[in-house]
Amino acid sequence: MTPGLESEIVDHDAHRRNVERLHDIGLELPRIADLANPPDRLAAKAKEIADADPDGPDPRNLFRVHWHNGPDRRSLVDVPEHLVLPEALTGVPARIVVALGNRFPMINAHKVLAAYGCLIPRLMSGAFDITRHRAVWPSTGNYCRGGVAVATLLGCRSVAVLPEGMSQERFNWLESWVADPSDIHRTPGTESNVKEIYDACHALEKDPQNLILNQFAEYGNYIIHRAVTGPALERIFTALNQDGNLKARAFVAASGSAGTLAAGDHLKQSLGTRTGVIEALECPTLLYNGYGEHNIQGIGDKHVPLIHNVMGTDFVIGVSDAACDALNLVFNTTVGRKFLSDHKQIGQEATAGLGDLGLSSIANILGAIKYAKYMALGPDDVVLTTATDGASMYQSELAVAQDKLFGGSFSDVDAAEAFGRYILGAAIDHTQELGRFDRERIFNLGYYTWVEQQGISLADFDQRRDQAFWDGLMDLVPVWDGMIDQFN
Repeated sequence: MTPGLESEIVDHDAHRRNVERLHDIGLELPRIADLANPPDRLAAKAKEIADADPDGPDPRNLFRVHWHNGPDRRSLVDVPEHLVLPEALTGVPARIVVALGNRFPMINAHKVLAAYGCLIPRLMSGAFDITRHRAVWPSTGNYCRGGVAVATLLGCRSVAVLPEGMSQERFNWLESWVADPSDIHRTPGTESNVKEIYDACHALEKDPQNLILNQFAEYGNYIIHRAVTGPALERIFTALNQDGNLKARAFVAASGSAGTLAAGDHLKQSLGTRTGVIEALECPTLLYNGYGEHNIQGIGDKHVPLIHNVMGTDFVIGVSDAACDALNLVFNTTVGRKFLSDHKQIGQEATAGLGDLGLSSIANILGAIKYAKYMALGPDDVVLTTATDGASMYQSELAVAQDKLFGGSFSDVDAAEAFGRYILGAAIDHTQELGRFDRERIFNLGYYTWVEQQGISLADFDQRRDQAFWDGLMDLVPVWDGMIDQFN
């Protein structure tokens, strides 16, 4: 049985101990179906848990691990919180629609959903023993925070593994949540140094008490995003398309672990969209078999994640980290917002919404702009994407970008230059529409990471070419929900 795809109890003693632990702390687990459709399935629960602090280690926050939290992150909304970016901001007539990940509980990022999806099969089957194991969360920042949050609710210890070059805000959060400072493992480099994360995990794995929950290889990450994030985005589009004139053209998202990209497989089936994967131009692995370093924090690269459905991907779009750093200054400083208000006539409500966009969120928007230009989309066309987290996670990066890009100060002229260069000047360069052989090339790149380095069998690696494999994974959703019912 493939680890992470357990469909039955594999260790009855561990399963029993898990049930007893959760019973003792009064913790109930939400079904995946609940998280996929909270308005219908969790309305009563939302009222029941309204007093739970969305930022605290309250076990009831598990029932908020979905896209339907309101701005207060306590209430439930029928349509997930999102931004429809105006043409004055994007420079394209197409509607770019961004689902907001900072409405998720505890970590203000949607990666807590991925962490829950990765843990479900291990917890339900007894492969993970709450009383014995430490959960190890390899990450470029937000996933390990989500994992630590979920593990804390379960009353077990966990380990965060992330590059030392990530934003200080991530480390501040971790230091306030982990049981011991030694549970934060800083690996060399930045998000481009994913192999160094894997190497650290191999060392940790020598201790049998450590169970590695590798988001880049855990199919639960793919499954829960296809089951939960996909329908959330579909619900946003349906709400916008009241007159029936809009057409959903694409879903685009940065690769990272490739979990969020699974939403594209749902949208492709339900709305007929195409799927675009975004990567940093400074490390163009998918585009050019390239390498390098960048600062679009949260999107690991120099490898192809095992859970990336490469053969179902239609575009690869390169975005520069300089663009994301510069636009973070435009979107999230007084000078930048004044420029947008005075010179682009972008209203206060729209500029306030820019605070919901972190660095990888800005990358997603730039990728959507490039896709819209490549396809020459019009005002009735919609490109869907997500904002993994908000600007609050990158306040420390503003000064870094100001020094690096603008000599230590950021003026209205600098704001105009950045906007003109990176928004209005966004072009269709470094955009590749994938044919069969392009997909094969990218797929084959993954061999060197997963078969040669990480020990995945060739048969398990190759089965991922077939779309039936990815579709078949979704059969596990009702199985896991049944296991959750029994567990509860």
